[in-house]
Amino acid sequence: MRERNALLASSMSLFMLGSMLTACSPDASPAADGGNNSASSGKQKKITISVYYPTPDLVEKRALEDDKIRRFTEKYPNVEIVKSDWQYDPNQIGIKMGANEAPTLFNTYATEGKFLAEKGWAADITNLFNAYEFKDQMNPILQQQFVIGGKIYGITQQGYVTGTIVNKKMLEDKKIAVPPLDWTWDDMYNTAKAAADPAKGISGIAPMGKGNEAGWNWTNFLFEAGGDIQKVEGGKVTALFHSEAGVKALQFYRSLAWEAKAIPKDWALGWGDAVGAFAQSRTAMVIAGPDGPIDQALNQGGMKPADVIFYPMPAAAKGGKHTGVLGGDYLVINPKATQEEQEAAFRYATFDYFSDKGLASIEASIQQRKKDSKYFVPPVIEYFTSDSAYGKKVKAVYDKYDNVYPYSPDITKYLDGKPEAQFNTQDYYATITSVVQDVFSRKDADPKAVLDAAAKLVQEKYYNSIKVK
Repeated sequence: MRERNALLASSMSLFMLGSMLTACSPDASPAADGGNNSASSGKQKKITISVYYPTPDLVEKRALEDDKIRRFTEKYPNVEIVKSDWQYDPNQIGIKMGANEAPTLFNTYATEGKFLAEKGWAADITNLFNAYEFKDQMNPILQQQFVIGGKIYGITQQGYVTGTIVNKKMLEDKKIAVPPLDWTWDDMYNTAKAAADPAKGISGIAPMGKGNEAGWNWTNFLFEAGGDIQKVEGGKVTALFHSEAGVKALQFYRSLAWEAKAIPKDWALGWGDAVGAFAQSRTAMVIAGPDGPIDQALNQGGMKPADVIFYPMPAAAKGGKHTGVLGGDYLVINPKATQEEQEAAFRYATFDYFSDKGLASIEASIQQRKKDSKYFVPPVIEYFTSDSAYGKKVKAVYDKYDNVYPYSPDITKYLDGKPEAQFNTQDYYATITSVVQDVFSRKDADPKAVLDAAAKLVQEKYYNSIKVK
């Protein structure tokens, strides 16, 4: 998904890392600034690395990245940065690697750690990470997602626990009671039913209905019902999502569609479609990580922070857990890059982490958005821990500005993140998308029958060929 975590064994001495990093800084200790030391020799080997670059629609993020590139190359003049416009796609990564066209540093998401590691498409950065000065302040919940077999294959950027973003103003305008944060499936059902106005093209909730994100959306309800995607036991992977919990979750989807009539008439919405509908006040609720939908609602939809609330996923019943899919954004280093290129890529990835420049960059982005009459929406889970020294500095910056979106102070006590499946996650999501489409298009679809068929397909096509060591 777009939006789309202990820490770590195995280490090497700082002395060894210093000797490895001669291409970037032969005279300085890598511990001096977290591995981001100044270059001091004009005889350094020239290195070229290609890096992930935000898409054209992310104007502010591109501006920040341009500034980062400028500052990095000033500090490391021997490194040339090439901007890559390739955005990670699990269906393209094999082709990119085979053709030697994958960037040195590319973006990916939480589901892909095991897949990339096992395919040999992510560099083992264990030594680089363990010698990193600030490794102990990295958010372990996020970073753990890219620890595979005790080795580290990625660097966390930010994360989320999937929740529900609610248009509070829509509810209040229709005199619908705003549900509590500690809400349930019944609360979601009743709110969605009351907010829907099919004659005017208004839905109460817009579950994603196409692309793998449809399967991702539904999986939250599977988790809330107490179910799971798969189990790994005795060297085998077995499908579990067609359990009683899965049937219960799919029955809830069917009730939203056919009894409450709360979903869009044209329900085949991908992430962008559903989030766009929310920003345009054509639906009262959307299921996602919060920052993207809230950013669009405030900065494109003209809403105010008080109009939009990020909720945890609803518990299946009162007193239950508000479990949502735990996801995030990561950076991975190309294993085909040379040792010097990998080291430079690691430095670039962590260049602004835990630094005053990083704080200044955040503040500059907030200030620019204020000048543009826009809001700044921070990640709900950041790469650092909130109680770290750096986390407190970032919070102090956020607190200075009235255009920083404030999450409810109570939200964290309800968020219950559950990692995605270890094996064939995207294949599972694609299969569940077909299940969701079947239930949304056929009133008489039998949840148990369609889930049993989907589990059989996933088991035979994907899981039976997996041998877990």
